[in-house]
Amino acid sequence: MTYLLLLVCIAIVTIHTGYYVFAFNFLNFHRTITNNNTIPVSVIVCAKNEAENLKKLLPLLVKQQYADFEIILINDRSSDNTETILEAYESKYDFIKIVTVREVEHFHGNKKYALTLGIKAAKNDCLLFTDADCVPKSNLWIQEMSNLFESETKIVLGYSPYSIAPYNFLNKLIRYETLMTAVQYFSFAKIGTPYMGVGRNLLYSKKLFLKNKGFNQHINIMSGDDDLLINTISNRKNTQICISENTHMVSAAKTSLKTLVTQKRRHISTAQYYKLKHKIILGIYAINRTLFWVIFPISLMLISDLKTRTIIAILIGFKFLSEYIVVGISAVRLKEKGIIPWIIFLDLFLLLFQLFIFIFNSFHKPKRWS
Repeated sequence: MTYLLLLVCIAIVTIHTGYYVFAFNFLNFHRTITNNNTIPVSVIVCAKNEAENLKKLLPLLVKQQYADFEIILINDRSSDNTETILEAYESKYDFIKIVTVREVEHFHGNKKYALTLGIKAAKNDCLLFTDADCVPKSNLWIQEMSNLFESETKIVLGYSPYSIAPYNFLNKLIRYETLMTAVQYFSFAKIGTPYMGVGRNLLYSKKLFLKNKGFNQHINIMSGDDDLLINTISNRKNTQICISENTHMVSAAKTSLKTLVTQKRRHISTAQYYKLKHKIILGIYAINRTLFWVIFPISLMLISDLKTRTIIAILIGFKFLSEYIVVGISAVRLKEKGIIPWIIFLDLFLLLFQLFIFIFNSFHKPKRWS
């Protein structure tokens, strides 16, 4: 039994090392490409009852330093003051266009339907997406994201961190989850197997979207307007990443566990629709991560041999060290240094939270965007 447990522990840490050192670490060697594209860009924002957030976002969008861009504002059946705010900006700026979504029973509550109307209304091929509750970290967001859009690159994956709330563990957990998600999808894109993007900061070609029939493959799935689309249309040649701080789109983090659960239930529910190779890659990582927190404590409790316990302790130390180094460097590059001291605790709590969401979703399927 002792020998078997030791072999299992070695296997777990070996797989862990493979992911962190030989996969997730690719992000840490990324170098930003500097161009000065002047291609026309269509910025698309979908808003449903986002009046207060639009008051923060729109003044920053219209001040973006870029020569040729339009802003498509989608009013998705809002019942608050959203329409009034959008119309005020449309009357003031000739590069703003409003798309109004009417109630359609078949697509009720489906964000993909609203986005499709906005995409069809866009006059440019280069589409840049964000959400109404985001704000750009600089006025160079459009410029630096569009710099990567060229003859071969038709998809650019950006980063969208959450705002910092000091002395708030839930906020740290949300930011850690966002960081780890980015480390994974950025690194796998660098390797040549992109599998997702985040709609809060995402650029892709309208022609590519239409060529692949848009969201048709998963139109009836509530979430996935970003990750499922990218999982469908991206490949090693047409996808690039952009991690420059100037391109970060910042969102306000959820402040209650209940609202966070609602949000993550939608996000996690889409993974089952990924391509098989991506499900295998992500599934092995998730299982291995869970096994670590189960097998290693059991091994330390059951094994009495001092030499074997020492080897297991060394394996634990190596696991945490590799995590700290790889994730720590990524945290510095993505401006999340504040969560580095908490990595071990956050990883455990995030695992427990994700397991809860997975189990809960298995019995109660989320049905609508909002």
